[in-house]
Amino acid sequence: MSENEIKKTALNEGENNTKETENYSLNDDRRVKVLSPGALVAKRFFRNRLAVTGMVILIFMFLFSFVGGLVSPYGQDQKFYRYDVQTKDYAGIIHNEDLRYVAKDADLFKSSVQAQAFLNIQRGNSSFSYGGNDYTIEKINDDFYVFYAYGEIVGIGSRELVNSSDNSTLSFDMTYDSLMAKAKGEKKYTSDGVEYNMGEDGVVTDASNNEVAYVSQYIVRPIMSDVFFTREFKDQLIEAVEAGKESFEFKDENGQDAEYILKFNPATKQWDVKQHIETRVFDTYSFPSKEHWLGTDRNGMDMLTRLMYGGRISLIIGFVAVAIESIIGVIMGGIAGYFGGWVDGVIMRLVDIFYCIPSMPLFIILGAAMDADNVPPMTRMMYLMLILGFLGWAGTARLVRGQILSLREQEFMTATEAGGIAVSRRIFRHLIPNVMPQLIVVMTMGLGSTIITEATLSFLGLGVRFPFASWGNIINDVNDTFVLTNYWFIWIPAGVLLLVTVLAFNIVGDGLRDAFDPKMKR
Repeated sequence: MSENEIKKTALNEGENNTKETENYSLNDDRRVKVLSPGALVAKRFFRNRLAVTGMVILIFMFLFSFVGGLVSPYGQDQKFYRYDVQTKDYAGIIHNEDLRYVAKDADLFKSSVQAQAFLNIQRGNSSFSYGGNDYTIEKINDDFYVFYAYGEIVGIGSRELVNSSDNSTLSFDMTYDSLMAKAKGEKKYTSDGVEYNMGEDGVVTDASNNEVAYVSQYIVRPIMSDVFFTREFKDQLIEAVEAGKESFEFKDENGQDAEYILKFNPATKQWDVKQHIETRVFDTYSFPSKEHWLGTDRNGMDMLTRLMYGGRISLIIGFVAVAIESIIGVIMGGIAGYFGGWVDGVIMRLVDIFYCIPSMPLFIILGAAMDADNVPPMTRMMYLMLILGFLGWAGTARLVRGQILSLREQEFMTATEAGGIAVSRRIFRHLIPNVMPQLIVVMTMGLGSTIITEATLSFLGLGVRFPFASWGNIINDVNDTFVLTNYWFIWIPAGVLLLVTVLAFNIVGDGLRDAFDPKMKR
């Protein structure tokens, strides 16, 4: 072999040795990067397809809740309306065929005397005695009678009624004088010192020709006590009844046309009047459409927008509550695990007490107290987060305490003690970071249970209140069986989002637990 060939062979061997040295050198940056604990955890996690699926679902839920509410054209408490024709009982009208009695002296002409007066009129008697009193009957015409006792008028009976035009109460003298003028055909008469005019149609006017009252054999009563019928409406209603019509239209004082349906009720011998009117109402339980992809709820609000804002509230409450319980749990568990002895005993007994607190009865009591004090919805939501966090720290404290008990005897903790490092730095700079992997897993899986708790409380009316939305109080709309069976879009989307989110948190928690565990087979 020539000298050049020997040099070339030696050069190739040197290059191969260099490559082998580069591939297996412990100082190689690439090899150190591969051995990084964080990178190993991430690599293990992303190899778990189920955990990655859960992470993708959570990312979608965060975008849906926090970004979706920003791009939605509607607000979470924006209400929508529609015009709907509503039918409601409006009035009743009776053609009076019986004598109606009005007493001037309630003691001498009470109901029992009125019954005796009716019997004696039927018998054709002009007088009768009852209760030790003598009564005289004066017949003005077949529809009008006047009753006397001891020479004084004590009452009247008439098939016609005197109705006030302004819904005020008429005196007995006004009623008597008006009926007498109508019966005798008088055009003018005086009552209570005031001169009135009697029209042929029974309308009573004063000297200024202002309508005061009217005499009619029809009784028109509104269904609602605060409704007052105008003279024009009553005239048109009576005209429709006399003509045998089944309906008529009338323009009310607001200028709105309304249709009225007439139906005779043989049991009560009256015509029931129902009002058909186009009314602006909340667009409640509207089915999915182009404007509202998931319809509207019972308050006429867009369901898709409410779900977006509801997810935001549920996630915020879950994260804040878990953060509070983690902070308290880490502090209490770290102190108990590091110091041990009587400190550990006191803190663990406190943990046992919190484990024994009946959370649901406590939530019910606090919810009732906040209802009684009319706590604003935002303040109520803050209280809810604080309560959930304060009642849930016991499990975290016990976990942290158990981990620190096993870590504090290891060599690195002996080195920190020998180095004179302060106790607080030993706990929070050396012990707690070593507990973080297990703590992250517990926090991730605890988010799902916290969201479920919030949804349960909101469903029971103890959590988030209107106008704020959460998935729990959205599902609360289905407390009616009719809504449950007929309006699926009210509760199914919220239930599915709640189920998928909690399931995704649990899946991610399982994936993190497996990724942090170096003993898991890959």
